[in-house]
Amino acid sequence: MTVGQIASEPATAQTERQKLRKHFGRFDILFFLLCTIVGVDTIGTVASKGAEAFTWLIVLALVFFVPSALLTAELGAAFPDEGGPYIWTSRAFGRLAGAVNNFLYWITNPVWLGGTLSVSAVTAFTTFFNDGKDLSTPAFYVFTLAFVWVGVLAAILSFDVGKWIPTLGAWSRFVLLGLFTVTVVIYGIKHGLHGFGAGDFSPTYAGFVALVPVLMFNYVGFELPNTAGDEMTDAQKDVPFAIFRSAALSVALYALPILGILLVLPVKAVTGLGGFLDAIRQVFTVYGGHVASDGTATLSGAGSLLGDLAAIMFILTVLSSGVTWIMGSDRALAVSGYDGAAPRFLGVISSRFGTPVRVNILSGLVSTVVLVLAHQLTHGSAAKLFGAVLGLAVSTTLVSYLGIFPALAVLRRKAPDVPRPYKAPIPGVISVVLSALILFASVQLVAPGLGDHWFGSAYAPTGWSHAERWKYLLTEAVPLVGFMLLGVLFWALGKPTRASLADGK
Repeated sequence: MTVGQIASEPATAQTERQKLRKHFGRFDILFFLLCTIVGVDTIGTVASKGAEAFTWLIVLALVFFVPSALLTAELGAAFPDEGGPYIWTSRAFGRLAGAVNNFLYWITNPVWLGGTLSVSAVTAFTTFFNDGKDLSTPAFYVFTLAFVWVGVLAAILSFDVGKWIPTLGAWSRFVLLGLFTVTVVIYGIKHGLHGFGAGDFSPTYAGFVALVPVLMFNYVGFELPNTAGDEMTDAQKDVPFAIFRSAALSVALYALPILGILLVLPVKAVTGLGGFLDAIRQVFTVYGGHVASDGTATLSGAGSLLGDLAAIMFILTVLSSGVTWIMGSDRALAVSGYDGAAPRFLGVISSRFGTPVRVNILSGLVSTVVLVLAHQLTHGSAAKLFGAVLGLAVSTTLVSYLGIFPALAVLRRKAPDVPRPYKAPIPGVISVVLSALILFASVQLVAPGLGDHWFGSAYAPTGWSHAERWKYLLTEAVPLVGFMLLGVLFWALGKPTRASLADGK
């Protein structure tokens, strides 16, 4: 029995599924997951919170990351249908809940691609290839729009072709983060490191509030390969294999560079946008270059060459992050389209490519609008653009898991006879704990410090004052509510498709 048999489905679903192709093997899933989970765009943001960030990184790996891996391993192997998290949520709570949840899950990614990822890529380019000088407005748009639409093109191509960007992206992570970690050791031997005492690692509530949303944002994504469930060669065996191996690798690939940044740069010099890139420039001076008294790093010779290669790998890494999420979330939206929870127009799989081309193009258009709008509203400030879009991406992403995580316990009850090649222990506890953490993080994103000192000096985001707390609340809450209403609209537009069902739900 598959999850599609738990609830009736429209006749259109079978028509579209026949266009899908099985190209997704065990190691493809592993590389896909590494690109999904390990994102270098947020490494600087985490490191900017100091040594305490490393503590919370490890704590959340134990109480959030590992349980979510267990949860997804069961759901992904037991219910391997195309659409993954949309299928789990809609079959657990109904198509309306699935529609709203899935819209949030999808919209995050074109927003992220057009904002946070594109500005991270252009920052790497200017840092290493343009002497740190900002690009002119026309050049900025040429670079970022090319970045966005190369990612969209990779998502459009059949998976046997498009999957090579996630594969290259996974290897870029290994090389970039491995080289950086080794170079930090060499730099420390040669120049010494910034010291911090054991007390600096002490966790605080303020630090938890500031870090938990972005760390959870880094730690979600195990379910993404299952959006291409019908394209997997052996989902029931390969999903648990890839999840557990990627989990261990992901924690190491986050922890080592964050610790490296903290060892090399003083906390006050670490920024969310350029922290990792600045650390690369500084430690790579061991291969050629110097650090001025004001902390400015200049590369030369082999240092310059390796720095340029690191920048290329950084750009490929952030591109592959965007491509994997666009590939996955676009498939989930297409499934909701032919399942009656979104407009039927979007629920079409291309016969030529075996991919949801219409949704792919829609994602590219949304990314383009976000890029242009954010650039204009922030008057070209890369740092402001990065921060504004990252906050929106984190909040919409996390809220979508309020539908995904409880599905484990609900589907255990609603579909007890479905074969489960892997069964997570204490499913009720896992669902409750993960959902509670997500709910807490979501509330703190909208109202930082709520429950202690809402928008107090220890909680207010950089650049915001206590007097602006209501303005900040609206800037976070209004888009979230708007996206939820659009999800309801998508569900309403799916009514003609649902009409083919006996229950009409």
